[in-house]
Amino acid sequence: MDRLLPNPDFEAYYRAIYRGRWDTLRKSLLEKRVTIPFTQGLKVPYRLDRGSVLAAKSLRLPDTGLILDACAAPGGKSLVLAAAMGSELSLLANEPSRERRRRLLMVLEEHLDPEKRSRIDVSGFDAASLGGRKREHNRFGGILLDVPCSSERHVLGDARALAQWKPARPRFLARRQWALLSAAFLVLQPGASLVYVTCAISEEENDGVASRLLNKYRTEVLVDEPAFPEGEKTALGRLTLPDVSGGIGPLYVARFRKLSCYRTRV
Repeated sequence: MDRLLPNPDFEAYYRAIYRGRWDTLRKSLLEKRVTIPFTQGLKVPYRLDRGSVLAAKSLRLPDTGLILDACAAPGGKSLVLAAAMGSELSLLANEPSRERRRRLLMVLEEHLDPEKRSRIDVSGFDAASLGGRKREHNRFGGILLDVPCSSERHVLGDARALAQWKPARPRFLARRQWALLSAAFLVLQPGASLVYVTCAISEEENDGVASRLLNKYRTEVLVDEPAFPEGEKTALGRLTLPDVSGGIGPLYVARFRKLSCYRTRV
């Protein structure tokens, strides 16, 4: 499959972005994902990509109140957040898919002690709809938003997904990602941290979406760049790619803070 290049549109799209680097990046995306056992504060270890640990740890946690993992399944990042939470902080782990939410519940039950588990609620709403509910505005003291994305690593490993890929896919996903990000900003408390995460390698879904937040809210949002030991600096965040990070990623992380001068718009 790698030699036959069954989808020339896919190849042309990403080669235009990465040029001479694309061949080595493509090869690294086809290799097995590197995972590590996360053990901090858990009853039993949970294996996940080290980049996912870095992404979850990028969220600045308040001492008290409620934080949101907006697209939480399968649950690895929720476990990382739970491990870092103080005793006065609670987590809402949200997953709209019923099947994935079932998996999320199993992961939380299997890995967390009763005290931690008691401070985590699981919900199933569409996080993009929260922005239209004024009663939800300024509710959360921190939000981790790991959005559905192109996931090129998955596409390259799945013959059907690769054959069906079209150049319109990143644009379609970017619209959905913006709906989620803009809603998350509205329900974030002033002064709080918002972390936007994808496993995509296209700028359209990464800085392209993140830049819309700055363009819309300008003086009401601050870029708070995450400090990663791995990753390449982009205009608004960090992008970790497996060809230069020992197999970690892909992972894009942008971190923002809603300024305390923010007021809900009428």
